[in-house]
Amino acid sequence: MTISTFDWIIIIFFLALFAGIGIYVSKQAGKDSKAFFLSGRNMPWWLLGVSMVATTFAADTPNFVAGVIREDGVFGNWIWWSFLLTGMLTVFFYARLWRKSGITTDLEFYELRYSGKSAAFLRGFRALYLGVFFNIVIMANVCLAAIKIGHVMFGFTTFQTLFIASVVTVIYSTLGGLKGVLLTDFIQFIIAMVGSIWATVHIVKMPEIGGLSKLLSVPEVASKTDMLPDFSNPELLIPLLIVPLAVQWWSVWYPGAEPGGGGYIAQRMLAAKDENHATWAVLFFNFAHYALRPWPWIIIGLASLVMFPNLESLQLAFPNLESSFVKNDLSYPAMLTFLPAGLLGIVITSLIAAFMSTISTHLNWGSSYVVNDFYARFIRKEASDKEQVAVGRISTIVMMVMAALLATVLEEARDAFNLMLQIGAGTGLLFILRWFWSRINPYSEIAAMVISFAIAVFFFINGKLETPIIEIAGHWQLVIGVVLTTLGWLLVTLLTKPTDHKTLDSFNALIFGNDSKFKGFGMKILGFFCGVIGVYCTLFAIGNFIYGKTGLAFVLLVVTMVCTAVIIKSLKKSSH
Repeated sequence: MTISTFDWIIIIFFLALFAGIGIYVSKQAGKDSKAFFLSGRNMPWWLLGVSMVATTFAADTPNFVAGVIREDGVFGNWIWWSFLLTGMLTVFFYARLWRKSGITTDLEFYELRYSGKSAAFLRGFRALYLGVFFNIVIMANVCLAAIKIGHVMFGFTTFQTLFIASVVTVIYSTLGGLKGVLLTDFIQFIIAMVGSIWATVHIVKMPEIGGLSKLLSVPEVASKTDMLPDFSNPELLIPLLIVPLAVQWWSVWYPGAEPGGGGYIAQRMLAAKDENHATWAVLFFNFAHYALRPWPWIIIGLASLVMFPNLESLQLAFPNLESSFVKNDLSYPAMLTFLPAGLLGIVITSLIAAFMSTISTHLNWGSSYVVNDFYARFIRKEASDKEQVAVGRISTIVMMVMAALLATVLEEARDAFNLMLQIGAGTGLLFILRWFWSRINPYSEIAAMVISFAIAVFFFINGKLETPIIEIAGHWQLVIGVVLTTLGWLLVTLLTKPTDHKTLDSFNALIFGNDSKFKGFGMKILGFFCGVIGVYCTLFAIGNFIYGKTGLAFVLLVVTMVCTAVIIKSLKKSSH
């Protein structure tokens, strides 16, 4: 594969544009910490929603999806499609509550909802645990994808890829703050979508593939196209559909799909103009993320089965790549090597944009925790706004370096995905209930965090032993983690004292005012179910159009339109 001069011009132009945006907004972003981390709380829903979508389209996302397709088939995506339920829960029950809180980061919630030294400890510990440790693991996974793409597309070494990819991202993240991230996210999302769709069309038309109908008729491909697993095969049904839909979505904390909202999703809700903008931003994100975006990656994953039928063929195609990196998730960048000049430049730019949008968000989000919830809260309470912005910029650079170093020891996108699921297993229900159940206290959260992490570490080490202590499938490990962690934090909740009444009354007055906590729950529940059904119907309608089943596709679109009408009515009622 040869990258033409025209491709390089496209790539360099957009890199310069992203850096320029950071420099342009740097003066405004550096005024104070709220401008740097929340962009003055005046952002519109469409910009925030697109930014959420752009962030979840990391460089590793298409690699991950292609790997899932090759291993399990299209229905294997239910391990992340199930998180739509989590997202819709945030839309109808939590988006307005987050914006009402008026806090700077979601960790500030702890000292709003709880009281005493335990609340302060929880806030400070989570700032480092999530903002630094967990955040670096996520970014390292994205950097791993960049390493693979850099080798396949450019022949770069690990160091060259990470150095080049990181420099521009760090420039606009450290200078432009959240506003710089949001503006670049908007451009990056457009490039990423155009690039992935255009690449898919070209690959399907290749003589080796022979068009969509021929691709879908290949036996190895046809066996992978079902959107639902065989209901008579429990070995597939339980881990890929039942566990994700019955257990995973409400019980597991995962970045971008936190039960009750959180992380960078909460950061964007807190940056919205008002509660309505926060709600519509999350609704758009869930629709675009789950329904509009997956199919180009799915089709390329299916096409890769024709061009690279097994791992041996991938290793043969890239003999200079370390064997530890040759996994099924390598198939996506491998397929992009067939693109022509011009289109190749756009697609490479789209992958660079996907990398940057995710990394920049995690850098800004993580540094907001370090500054707001650790440094300014515990180290220097009198720190000026300029000092806080400076600390935020320094922590951004440090976290980028640490993520790049960790990336060199990871092997496959799915490994990190499963590890993060296990670490968050069992904590989700707590995040859902803590807004409404007054018994929950800081010790509940500390117990949930400690128990889930201990179980995850045990299973991780157990899986690396030559002779494991216990042989158990990954999905049952997740269920065990959920059950033990949930029982653990519930027991701690009932054995410890709730937060004092003064703090609880102040919290309830701020969030719910004079209304009942459960006002309009019936309409919200109806909106939630219609949101889930509508997005899934759109996802399946697009799939059936691609598969040539137009009759079923139109029926699903009609259901989507009915659900849309109910959703709009539900959101209008909840805004009054």
